[in-house]
Amino acid sequence: MEKIILTGDRPTGKLHLGHYVGSLKRRVELQNSGEFDKIFIMIADAQALTDNADNPEKVRQNIIEVALDYLSCGLDPEKCTIFIQSQVPELCELAFYYMNLVTVQRLQRNPTVKQEIQMRGFSDDEENQNKKGTPVGFFTYPISQASDITAFKATTVPVGVDQAPMIEQTREIVHKFNSVYGETLVLPEMVLPENTTCCRLPGTDGKAKMSKSLGNCIYLSDSSKEIKKKVNSMFTDPEHLQITDPGHVEGNVVFTYLDAFCTPDHFAKFLPEYANLDEMKDHYRRGGLGDGTCKKFLFNIMEEFLAPIRERRKVYEQDIPQVFEILRKGSEVARAQAAKTLEEVKDAMKINYFADKDLIAEQAAKYKAK
Repeated sequence: MEKIILTGDRPTGKLHLGHYVGSLKRRVELQNSGEFDKIFIMIADAQALTDNADNPEKVRQNIIEVALDYLSCGLDPEKCTIFIQSQVPELCELAFYYMNLVTVQRLQRNPTVKQEIQMRGFSDDEENQNKKGTPVGFFTYPISQASDITAFKATTVPVGVDQAPMIEQTREIVHKFNSVYGETLVLPEMVLPENTTCCRLPGTDGKAKMSKSLGNCIYLSDSSKEIKKKVNSMFTDPEHLQITDPGHVEGNVVFTYLDAFCTPDHFAKFLPEYANLDEMKDHYRRGGLGDGTCKKFLFNIMEEFLAPIRERRKVYEQDIPQVFEILRKGSEVARAQAAKTLEEVKDAMKINYFADKDLIAEQAAKYKAK
């Protein structure tokens, strides 16, 4: 069996560090590992429209932003297929068939769906006039995602921990389909970030999740000035009022980011008074280490990491038509694969009427015999 990856992002804005550590970094590593036969990277514009139906221009404009972030981070169109979801209509048809395999009650129990509905201010209570009702397309997001994954026969799906329930529901749909119609779909496995800190990188304000809507993101395309401003405003330890005060590293966003990004080499380069992060944490806990020093160290690490990404992005920005051409070609490749899977699904479901010669012959013989 071929080893295939499917993953992607909704184009609702530029990608941020949470996207990078949560899955994008891993995608690039897997792409360069040579272990996989095919890699599909999807810009999920159709899914983005489920809760942006009144602002399609936002989604339209961010297609290119996400594509630029992909390319500048190292996703290579020679090694992977980058495509736009809406340009592969077969995905909608697959999702329609899968809807019959999932109950409303099961969707309501999906933790990711419940969390996202709450975060976006939707409500399932028709009597609640203060909140918008949940769009059906958004509510059936797990089914759409199952369609995306199975259409490309993905064996591996790199995701953040918050998406784990979605992959589990995809696996349920695959099991159900195969048990009803015969072995047709491939059962996917998810790959979580190896660094546990990266499973859910908090926002700069200390909120549990980095989110565009909360305004607590560091974007991959941020300028050096913007990064410095955001790092300097990071939530630390509210009880660490004086440099001499003992500090807490748990829940301290600066140290969470250092856990995610710093290496011993960074200390040798930017903060040689410490050999590693453990020494630095010990000093902070004892007291005597100021937040300003910690933030300056983190800024240097962030700048070293993001500067090359920013420079590669500038190169791609000079040839936007070529970026769209990459997306067009990728969408053609993706559609061909999805169409093949859809044909197999319809064969298994026995709704391939015009291609089923036995059915036609059987019906013809039946009526001739009358």
